[in-house]
Amino acid sequence: MIRYLKTTVSAVAALAWLMPAALADSTLPADQSVRNVVLVHGAFADGSGWRGVYDDLTARGYRVSIVQNPLTSLDDDVAATRRILDRQDGPTLLVGHSYGGTVITQAGTADKVAGLVYVSALAPDVGESTGDQFKEIPPPAEFVIETGADGFGFVNLDKFKIGFAGDTSDADAAFLRDSQVPINMAIFGTKVTEAAWRNKPSWAVIATEDKAIDPKLLRHTAERIGASIVEVKASHVPFLTQPAAVAAAIDAAARGAARN
Repeated sequence: MIRYLKTTVSAVAALAWLMPAALADSTLPADQSVRNVVLVHGAFADGSGWRGVYDDLTARGYRVSIVQNPLTSLDDDVAATRRILDRQDGPTLLVGHSYGGTVITQAGTADKVAGLVYVSALAPDVGESTGDQFKEIPPPAEFVIETGADGFGFVNLDKFKIGFAGDTSDADAAFLRDSQVPINMAIFGTKVTEAAWRNKPSWAVIATEDKAIDPKLLRHTAERIGASIVEVKASHVPFLTQPAAVAAAIDAAARGAARN
């Protein structure tokens, strides 16, 4: 059964900022089994965008690790993720953003993974690729990728903010635009051979103002994998612009995974 939780982001954010770090830390039960969180970024970005989520979750008492995907192949990104998973000391919640959802779908079959959180993310099934996800619901027109002669892609500079980070400041959008990590476009055609969501409990954070992945596709994907759903009013980068809401969703997922 799909469970929807409509969040009021302003209220969640206010509570998070008003909560002292010591109080946040004390809210993590001493006997909670899922205390590790691994964060996986998507295309055109790196792990530094997770900083606000990292700060919130570590204040709550979680051990948080961030994967730096090379974005050179799906196998390389899965290997980078499993390398970090191998360093965890117990049950772990695996979180992926955008294309990072494909990565955690493949990497999440590892024994230490207790649950999966998809943040504005894709979740292909076995035999499907990242690109296959867009066959029926294509990306919004605002999202434009330019592919170079070497096969690596960047988001179009002029449309970067509206397509990727519409609710950031102009300065932050410019920095994200000019620090893009290009992705090997062949990745989007690589089919996954494992689908962790088939055997692991899953949660989804849907950005309702996403202009890179149509929110209709995000909802369809979340429903197909049986995820518990939280909707957040944000662009494609809710982890950056609404870190308190995303961290709260991850915390709820970790508590839920611990009960499974």
